[in-house]
Amino acid sequence: MEAAYLAVARFRKPHGLKGEALCWVLTDEPERVFAVGRQLTPLDADGRKDGEPLEIEEERRYRRNWLLKFRGIGDRTELEQWDQFLLGVPQDELTPPREDEMYEHEAPGATVVVRGEPLGTVTRVLDAAGQKLLAVDMNGREVLVPFRKPIVVRIDRAAGLIEIDPPVGLLEL
Repeated sequence: MEAAYLAVARFRKPHGLKGEALCWVLTDEPERVFAVGRQLTPLDADGRKDGEPLEIEEERRYRRNWLLKFRGIGDRTELEQWDQFLLGVPQDELTPPREDEMYEHEAPGATVVVRGEPLGTVTRVLDAAGQKLLAVDMNGREVLVPFRKPIVVRIDRAAGLIEIDPPVGLLEL
């Protein structure tokens, strides 16, 4: 499944009085993606366009987040009406993943294997306590697997395959 837009940030809340938006970073390249002049498009939960693009006027790192000031927004009043939503850019403007990586929207439907044996199918990706979890359907039972190394040992994006090496007991939870 290809997405026209990919989420690069999640709006969290207004910051200060001059219209800066505190955003949670969802990209590995924030310095490149959050450049002055770049347009970010509001997205719905399914990654579809949900509003007019916003042009970055100023940007800076702020702790683990990013502060973005958008052209035409001069104070926090408008931002206070925003709900936590995703901001995205067209997929073709981003650095494509390597062969051993995949976009988050590509994970659902991928086959999960352990030592070459099929384990199940990814049904969704969850955000939990600062990490991504794969919800894997194992014959009608959902198992949550951290979507990170060293548990994920190999990704074959072209084949839709995620190989894991789960710690003892993980698949029994």
